[in-house]
Amino acid sequence: MQKQLNFTNGLWIIGIFCLIFFVFGLPKVNAQFENPQTGGIGLQGQISAPAPTSSPTISTPTSGQVLTNIPQEVRGLCTSGLLVKLFKNNVFSGSAICQNGSYSILVDLFTGANELVARHYDDLDQAGPDSNIVSVIFNDSSRRVGITERIIMTSVFARRGTNPGQELFWPLTISGGKAPYAVSVDWGEGGINDVYVVPTPGEFKIKHAYKQAGIYRVLIKATDSEGNIGFLQITVVVNGETTIDQSTNVSNSNVCADTKDYLWQSIVIIIPLMLLSFYLGKNYSVSRIKHKLSRGEHPFE
Repeated sequence: MQKQLNFTNGLWIIGIFCLIFFVFGLPKVNAQFENPQTGGIGLQGQISAPAPTSSPTISTPTSGQVLTNIPQEVRGLCTSGLLVKLFKNNVFSGSAICQNGSYSILVDLFTGANELVARHYDDLDQAGPDSNIVSVIFNDSSRRVGITERIIMTSVFARRGTNPGQELFWPLTISGGKAPYAVSVDWGEGGINDVYVVPTPGEFKIKHAYKQAGIYRVLIKATDSEGNIGFLQITVVVNGETTIDQSTNVSNSNVCADTKDYLWQSIVIIIPLMLLSFYLGKNYSVSRIKHKLSRGEHPFE
């Protein structure tokens, strides 16, 4: 009987050891939660996906129009969830996320002829086919004497991502007009616009920290020393529901979720060990009793 108990206890010890290993031997998780999408639409690893096959449309303005004011609103139909980038004479001029099957982008125009084209882009920044081409004329009646080129603002980014409470930096390039420039940025949150003084043409950066998750249309307006103006619309995606104050709570919830996973794994291992222990112990007991009876001994002594 003592041998049976020793054998069974040995299996129980193995099971308890496995439980302790999986519960207390968990890998430590950093308490600071960091979304991989900070500063851009983040993707981990290489993900293969087909580029968009649909193209947006440009319904407003229409080809042949002569326009005299900026910014002009460009509207059309699109595939919901995709980013729409607008180009004038092959220069990036603004972006918007397609929502409810339509988009709206405020743009400025070159003096004279402008060819407007819109394209869909996915999260991998893969482009879809061109939209219909809309040709318009901009009659720049507001041009100042001696200024031969309008203000042009553009960026290598049409869309960037960030987390609530984290500062987002956005590089822009400005040229044309007459420096210095006063740049006003409406971040789409309804607050007071940020104002920057840009002394010379070239690259500069704007920055902002959003309070809540969402998709934001950012409108940037530049004015030079002669009163000429230029516009650029860009898109910010603020990810998730976390803020800096909530990051620890999010991390703790992740740890709890991981702990539950490991507990399930330990249960899956321990239950078969318990059943095996019971089965082997029972067979050993029956075999011992039969052996004692065959020798004429008392089975339970």
